[in-house]
Amino acid sequence: MARARCLPAAPARHRGARMIDRLEMFIALAKARHFGRAAEAVGVTQPTLSAAIRQLEDSLGVMLVRRGSRFQGLTPEGERVLGWARRISGDVRGMKDELRAAREGLSGMLRLAVVPTALGAIAPLCQRFAAAHPKMRFSVRSATTAQLLAMIEDHEADAGIGYLDNEPLGRVVTVPLYTERYVAVMRADAPLATHERLRWADLSGAELCLLTPDMQNRRIVAGHLAAAGVEVRPVLETNSTVALISHVLATGWITILPERGAAIFLDGQPLLARPLTAPDAAHEIGLIAPWREPHTPLLDALLSEARRFARDR
Repeated sequence: MARARCLPAAPARHRGARMIDRLEMFIALAKARHFGRAAEAVGVTQPTLSAAIRQLEDSLGVMLVRRGSRFQGLTPEGERVLGWARRISGDVRGMKDELRAAREGLSGMLRLAVVPTALGAIAPLCQRFAAAHPKMRFSVRSATTAQLLAMIEDHEADAGIGYLDNEPLGRVVTVPLYTERYVAVMRADAPLATHERLRWADLSGAELCLLTPDMQNRRIVAGHLAAAGVEVRPVLETNSTVALISHVLATGWITILPERGAAIFLDGQPLLARPLTAPDAAHEIGLIAPWREPHTPLLDALLSEARRFARDR
């Protein structure tokens, strides 16, 4: 009778690598909520991803995914494992970044999620960081505050830039960068353009175009308008500041933007920005980073540069 052969166990380093790969696939599935899209996101076939999830379930001894003819969500155990998977994935990435930084200095990609109204104001910070760390590249994505926080939590962004003082942020590290004040942006031929300053109440009856209600800027602006007795019924809502300015130019409507965010649109255009008072509203914009100790070399460098940036301004 032939004797069965016992295959040698895989080396521990290979088992560990496979576990990390399976956790990454599980994170991708939780995000995509679809086996095919998750497989595409991590660059494997759908059967390979499905097998990896099954193997992860077998190794942990729990069911992580509710399955039918398609993905139906995570089990309660899957939700708990997802939190661990994100932390482990982030720690592994941080470890690799730290080792690479020790060998070569900072390099790779800095991923920032930024609220739309701050997109035009962060270029000086990126420029300073690039000058200090010339091997770095940048990925800047527009996001609502809620999306920004989720991207940090899911390790899709290294940090964010958004509002610090208007809505709860959770457990994060913050560095104030600048104070945001608001202006009404209009064509030079608009009736209200004859005023050097405007009260929020002066916008009563004006045709407004504003950011969408899921944007924190819109909630701030709508609150000030409502407090001044102005009915908030914009003729246009969009999640793009470029679209706002385009419609102001084309239609003569008025939009409300942060002073810094509006400034980049004024040069060479028949537009004016009038400060809004009564109240002279101000809100803090800053860097938002994950609460994690120790910080990666990348985050340490970014936090340090942000603090210098804020002091210099």
